[in-house]
Amino acid sequence: MATPEASSQPAAISVGSYDTALCIIPPEHLWPAVDGLRCLYDKAYEQWPPHVNLIYPFVPLGDLPRASESITSQLKSRNRGSEEATFEIRLEAADVFPHRHDNTIFICDNDSERTTKIKELRNVILLAFGQRPDDYRMHMTVGQTEELNSAHHQFLLEKARLLPNVQWTVDKLHILVRERKYIDWNVSSQMRLWGTIDLTTFTCSRRETPTKFYESNNTSTLSDAATDAVIPKGLLDHLPYTFTPAMGKWVQHEDNSERESSSESKLRSSIAIASYNVLAEFHHPPSHARYPIVIRNLLHKTALADVLVLEEVTDDFLSYLCKNDEVTKNYPFITHGPPDQADLEPLPSHLNVVVLSRSAFTWTWLSFRRSHKGSVILQFRDIGKRDGNHFIPAILSTVHLTRGLTDGAVATKKVELQSIVNYLSTTYPRNPWILAGDFNITTSAYTIEAALKKKAISSQTATYLKALDTTLTEAGLVDTWAVSRVQCGDSSEFDHDQRHLNGAFEGEQGATLDPTVNELAAENVGTGFNNRPQRYDRILVKGRDLFTITSFNIFGQTPGTLSRGSTGGDSSDELTQAPELSYGSDHWGVRCSLRIRDESKQAPEDVNSPSVPVHFEVAAGSLADASELKHCLAERNIFPTKADITKREDAFALLKHVVLEDEAIQARGKPAFVIVPVGSYGLGVWSATSDIDCLCIGPVSSKTFFTLATQRLRRAASRGVKLLRRVNANSGTMLELEVLDIKMDLQYCPSTFIAETWPYAMQLPPTDPVFSLSTQTLAKLKPVRDLYYLRRTIPDYAAFRTAYQLIKCWAKQRGVYAAKYGYLGGIHLSILLSRVCKLLSLDGRPVSVPTIVVALFRHYANFDWKNQMVFDPFFHKHLRYVRTAREPLAILGFHAPKLNVAHTASLPSVRTLSEELRRADALLSQDGMTWARFLGEDTGPADFLAAYKSYVKIDAQFWGVSLAKGSGFVGWLESRCVMLLVDLNRRLPNIHARIWPARFVAEDAEEEDTDYQGYYLIGLDKWEGSNSQPMTKDDMKVAADSLQTVLQKFETQIRGDEKYFDAKSCWMSASIARQPELGALRLDTREWGEYSIGDDESEDEEEEEEQPLTDGDSGAKTSTNAKKSKSRRQAAAATDGLPTRPGYEGKFRSSADVINRIRWDPAMDSGDYIVGYEDRFLGVRERAIDDWKAEQTDEEFIPQHRILYFKHRSDGAVVWDRKGRRDAVFGSGFGGGDVAAAGLGGRQALS
Repeated sequence: MATPEASSQPAAISVGSYDTALCIIPPEHLWPAVDGLRCLYDKAYEQWPPHVNLIYPFVPLGDLPRASESITSQLKSRNRGSEEATFEIRLEAADVFPHRHDNTIFICDNDSERTTKIKELRNVILLAFGQRPDDYRMHMTVGQTEELNSAHHQFLLEKARLLPNVQWTVDKLHILVRERKYIDWNVSSQMRLWGTIDLTTFTCSRRETPTKFYESNNTSTLSDAATDAVIPKGLLDHLPYTFTPAMGKWVQHEDNSERESSSESKLRSSIAIASYNVLAEFHHPPSHARYPIVIRNLLHKTALADVLVLEEVTDDFLSYLCKNDEVTKNYPFITHGPPDQADLEPLPSHLNVVVLSRSAFTWTWLSFRRSHKGSVILQFRDIGKRDGNHFIPAILSTVHLTRGLTDGAVATKKVELQSIVNYLSTTYPRNPWILAGDFNITTSAYTIEAALKKKAISSQTATYLKALDTTLTEAGLVDTWAVSRVQCGDSSEFDHDQRHLNGAFEGEQGATLDPTVNELAAENVGTGFNNRPQRYDRILVKGRDLFTITSFNIFGQTPGTLSRGSTGGDSSDELTQAPELSYGSDHWGVRCSLRIRDESKQAPEDVNSPSVPVHFEVAAGSLADASELKHCLAERNIFPTKADITKREDAFALLKHVVLEDEAIQARGKPAFVIVPVGSYGLGVWSATSDIDCLCIGPVSSKTFFTLATQRLRRAASRGVKLLRRVNANSGTMLELEVLDIKMDLQYCPSTFIAETWPYAMQLPPTDPVFSLSTQTLAKLKPVRDLYYLRRTIPDYAAFRTAYQLIKCWAKQRGVYAAKYGYLGGIHLSILLSRVCKLLSLDGRPVSVPTIVVALFRHYANFDWKNQMVFDPFFHKHLRYVRTAREPLAILGFHAPKLNVAHTASLPSVRTLSEELRRADALLSQDGMTWARFLGEDTGPADFLAAYKSYVKIDAQFWGVSLAKGSGFVGWLESRCVMLLVDLNRRLPNIHARIWPARFVAEDAEEEDTDYQGYYLIGLDKWEGSNSQPMTKDDMKVAADSLQTVLQKFETQIRGDEKYFDAKSCWMSASIARQPELGALRLDTREWGEYSIGDDESEDEEEEEEQPLTDGDSGAKTSTNAKKSKSRRQAAAATDGLPTRPGYEGKFRSSADVINRIRWDPAMDSGDYIVGYEDRFLGVRERAIDDWKAEQTDEEFIPQHRILYFKHRSDGAVVWDRKGRRDAVFGSGFGGGDVAAAGLGGRQALS
């Protein structure tokens, strides 16, 4: 500030008014570079133009005419003899003025000769006013900062240094005046141009009215009050930069759009879009340690795209990026050039969005009213559609919304997102859109609920969060991740363990910021409710008539080694320091591929037309409360606890260790065997009472595997492993186990290729030649293939899991959850539910658990089960399945060999299921319904016992010792109940029969009772004749006779099966009972699979068809191997002392059966029998059967598989021989029938 002279001359003009200024202003074409920073960092932006103050404060407004005349007069006299007084300015350096409360960052001229001229000019003018010159440093303000030592201050100072040199010839001085405005008690001001002093003519040119420097029509604001976007006039006025090798630098691409757009042949047929938040460095100087990892991620094959959107790009990173030859090769065009190039500007903000592309484009910046926020709007020249001769280009809008989960942050997100949508809707209503970037929208239901509980956000904010996705959906935008996952599947989570499945919450599927895995993300979000996975990064498209989503993937999930060169440490220390691993960013990157439809070809037909659509309807009222739904399930102990999870993890790990024994056999670098969980545990929808179903896949035959597995499992008995029994069914062999008190089933599938390439084979299409296997092998693989397809394609697994548990709970309570009775099972429920989840989530909007459940009951309550089939339209794109008349219910699975998983369904069971679904839908439609009322108390069995006047009562009794045989009898009886329902419906079509899928026992029955008696009940509806007319007495008599005939036939079938029914140990009958005759009954809770010594023995050799060791061999070869094996057994028998075996006469009874028969049959004297067994050290030994110990804990316990024979003590006659497979006790095996027929009392020996 100038000081007045010590004299009192009348011509002196005071200097001290802040309403006027004498400035040097550069030409307007030099403004953009400086204003790019000033608009964000200078509080005086739009109040002042870019300027260098010569004198400020200046003279009072009323003295401006006299002051300007004095200046011109003084300059004329000073420059007499010179034509002009112009001079050069070159702003090439940056510095800072520290103040008490803030700091001013500016650019200046460091040349002493040029700055001296400016000072001399200033002194001449002050002397003309009669003022004394003072200290002066010329500068042009760029912005202000608060903390002098902060990183923010250093970054802005660095930006000022990166500005291109601002150089011009000063030929005018500008006189500015302040104009004030008063609006609603608020005062605003703006400096306007009052006049100029020409340094060539030394004249003053005064404006009639002071003029603005920034015209208001340079920008326009969207009219919608809900938005804050500022749209530049002159749309898409920016061209990309491209690297020119000849010049060795980045230059702006020439605009030859007319020539390029005229070539129709250059329109692309596909495009890949990628987005990656690279995580800015917030410390100064910025570290380059992560940069090589980020570049590696961008150049990986999973990330390379046609268009790449980067968020949080800094000047330092962009300069580093543009130096990489591979980046410039793959992406020749970029919105912003490298800031360290002398003639290019720095990026406007510290966090910026930069777009790289393989082809040229034009772009503009859609600025939001909030500083540093906006969207890059790109227009492509080779992507779009044609409307006649008019080309409609595709538009890409980048997204980087405000971060944070607070009321203010969410409200800002809402406005920012609406700004983009409104702008695109207004400017490009007919164009295809692509939105890509970091949406910063919280998706984890856990995070949102925790924030609500802690009052970090209001309920209104939670509503705003849901409205964000609604805004996108209503605009016609489709989430490519959701569509791709549903239609194509996502294999990125194959390696996740069961704990990951159990620990996920709704909205965390497909997360791109995962603090549970990524240390960088964990550091940024800290602890608390924010420390959950979020799906922040997305790519959305509008224009499904043009775009077809073909794939979606996540990249950047592999850590790399941090670069040490950027740390500046001692080289010797670096050599000894261990490499430090890190991810490239706190976010994962996302990429999607789009196929662009050729409009000259006809659009493909809707291949999913046979599928019945599911209508989206948000759960209303109290039902919309997902927390209440979960609370209801938690009260019923449905969700497993952490202890349950840990116990099953330990059990599964122990089983793998015991069975595989850390096999040293290696094939192609892969383990020879793999064991994977299937069923409810594999899908992650298990409860505390669920078993674990396991499938082992390996290169050996089934016989070899089960031989080895049985040996290893028995050796592990001391470690908590129990082999309960071996089941040989038509589908193959299965071992029932108990590991650490957890029930487990183990099956085996021989397949060398799948074992060696696991889990790669699960990603192959069903038609791949790899699956050209035998029917039996495909049947074994079907559960795991179906499981992995479900896991790959369910859009929100956590929501699916919770909905599954609720529907399963409902089905159990209502008595419609038991597949063997023709009701729902795990696979049925998975197909029904996953189909609803996919169809509801196809457009990418989040769907809550209550909405899923309500939609499922509404959909299937109105489903035409007779004429329609339930199938996944995204798997069965061209459905060729032909339903037969013998399939009352068609729920189609996914993989061969059997598609219809509801093969046990009958017309009565379908009717029951349909009625229960309609009942559930009616309950959910009631006003004021809550989840607690919907589930209610578990009164289903009691309601069933009181619902019918008449029942079919199936009485099942068992008094044998072997629980394994009792379990076999009960299981087989239950499997035949479906046929009884079918016969009832065929003989009596006007009677509806409903079976309750569980056994009842008497109220006073004890678990310890040795004699078991249980009941299966089938309720019978009213007997009505045709045309709904009451039945006459004759009709009722005929119906009763028919019913009795059906029951007698059922009894005959059951009792006539010698394999499962033994009249000496079990009994069954079927009769009609009136409701009062049932008595007091309760559900049976007995566990038939409890461990019993001997139950695990299966003395017959493997009956399962042998599988070849190489995949894809013909079945004939397998049959030949089986025949050769049989021949070898017969040849070995010829060498024994026993005669040649006659024809096989039945399944050979086990040693456990023989012991039980001898001990418990009153016709047999157990004291006259001896057991021959093989001692591991002494050879063949004998022991009286009464001394034989069956308790495993007994010191004299001997496993029953070592028993060789049984014989009489009195005459030594052998009555049972394992090696010869001869049995005189039951008459089983080879040639035992005649001996048994002669009677055991005759003591006829086998020899």
